Amino acid sequence: MRHDFREVRIKLPLNWRTRNYVGTIYGGSIYGAVDPIYMIMLMQVRGPAYVVWDKAAAIRFRRPGRTSLFATFLLTDEVVDGIREELETLEKLDRHFTVELIDPAGEVHAIIDKTVNVRRRKK
Repeated sequence: MRHDFREVRIKLPLNWRTRNYVGTIYGGSIYGAVDPIYMIMLMQVRGPAYVVWDKAAAIRFRRPGRTSLFATFLLTDEVVDGIREELETLEKLDRHFTVELIDPAGEVHAIIDKTVNVRRRKK
């Protein structure tokens, strides 16, 4: 993780806590590993003047997780600045993010789409 919360990397290990009956990573473990990340990143980057909530999510499973899986979350300057600029004229907005969970060979195992709602905190 970068100190400014603009990039977060996670590792979801295949172990006794995440392994399901057939020996692969539970779908719930996959989603649980990525669920709060973009919300937390935006809360840290935008600061206390903003309210951030997860609004929606969708997950597409591509293949079973038979090894540890990895994901990288990025907030570009364009996204962060765009949110600030749009909220100068809008009351609230939704931002959509996509993250992939990949294995060490780079194969995609799941694609997660997140919708995060952002608004300025009322004074």
